[in-house]
Amino acid sequence: MKKKDKKNIIVISVLLGLFIINTILVITGLTKNIDSSVYNFIISFRSGFLDNYFKFITSCGNASYVIILLGICIVLMRNKYALYLCFSSSCSVVFNTIFKNIIERDRPNVLRLISQGGYSYPSGHAMITMCCYGYLFYYVFNYVKNKYLRIFLLILLGILIISIPISRIYVGVHYFSDIIGGLLLGGCILFTVIKYGKLIIRGN
Repeated sequence: MKKKDKKNIIVISVLLGLFIINTILVITGLTKNIDSSVYNFIISFRSGFLDNYFKFITSCGNASYVIILLGICIVLMRNKYALYLCFSSSCSVVFNTIFKNIIERDRPNVLRLISQGGYSYPSGHAMITMCCYGYLFYYVFNYVKNKYLRIFLLILLGILIISIPISRIYVGVHYFSDIIGGLLLGGCILFTVIKYGKLIIRGN
């Protein structure tokens, strides 16, 4: 096994291990204090401008937006990476649904800015942020040749990757530990797809 492959496996294992630890803490109720503190801190910044900004940003992680984005990427990319992007995003939805129905954690029920059903843990928006927008960040960084287009896209994707998870707390539908769990599990899926996607391309 090559040194780089070992590093990837270590990263994937660490992310999965941290997700398991975070999940245990959520199940046992040990995240309540930090969840409450972060939740109150973030919503304390609410204003008319930020309300509109985060409502829009959080919609960028909705299924309808992501499906449209994937369709555009398939048309523009027209290569195997588009398939890996779709696979990464699909895995996000599948694993998020599985864990949400296992954990069955209720969402915050006060001070919501939007209506949102379903369970809370892990955050589906945080997972799709890693699996979709995170994969696009990886693709743009490595394969977009135009310097200025690459910089523009990386900045745009970076803003989304940071803002979407925060938006879920800001609009009142997730706890901090939901976001952490989603990012960790999404990151695990992302690195797995990147690693094995490269192996498939190398083998062709």
